[in-house]
Amino acid sequence: MTNTNLEKLQYPIGQFVCPQTIHQEQLQKWISQLEKFPLKLDELVRNLNEDELRLQYRSGGWNIRELVHHLADSHHNSYTRFKWTLTERTPVIKAYNERDWASLFDTQKAPIRLSLDYLYSLHAKLVYLIKGLNEEQLELAFIHPEDNSRVTLKENIGKYAWHGEHHYTHIKIALSNL
Repeated sequence: MTNTNLEKLQYPIGQFVCPQTIHQEQLQKWISQLEKFPLKLDELVRNLNEDELRLQYRSGGWNIRELVHHLADSHHNSYTRFKWTLTERTPVIKAYNERDWASLFDTQKAPIRLSLDYLYSLHAKLVYLIKGLNEEQLELAFIHPEDNSRVTLKENIGKYAWHGEHHYTHIKIALSNL
């Protein structure tokens, strides 16, 4: 498999590219995506059987069960980053090892309903929080320790709207292999 084909499988909707200026219209689109994401995901995976949950979108990639649990774990971490950024001055956030989290027992064995239900609550809280932020708060930032990048809350909203769509597309690709 060529690097181009591998990248297309890894990033079927492309990598996240944040606009230089995030306009209100774009921000509202991302917030709407976050708000609708749990139901959209639930509708896609709720009736899958155990064999289907083991489907992968690419060789060496996560299976559907792992993707659903990863989404809950990752979006949980994002929510925490919002809270840190709103309560601390440009915090250096704690990164986590996604691969190690994905190898844990709960990600491998737990019913996906646990993560789906969690995503409904988590996204409801996240969207409620985001909708209450003013422009100054949306410009607050955290530092990601892996590359010392400065990430504003506005940008993080976009990253997680993209992240949900990114893995949703992985699941659709895995299901297309049926």
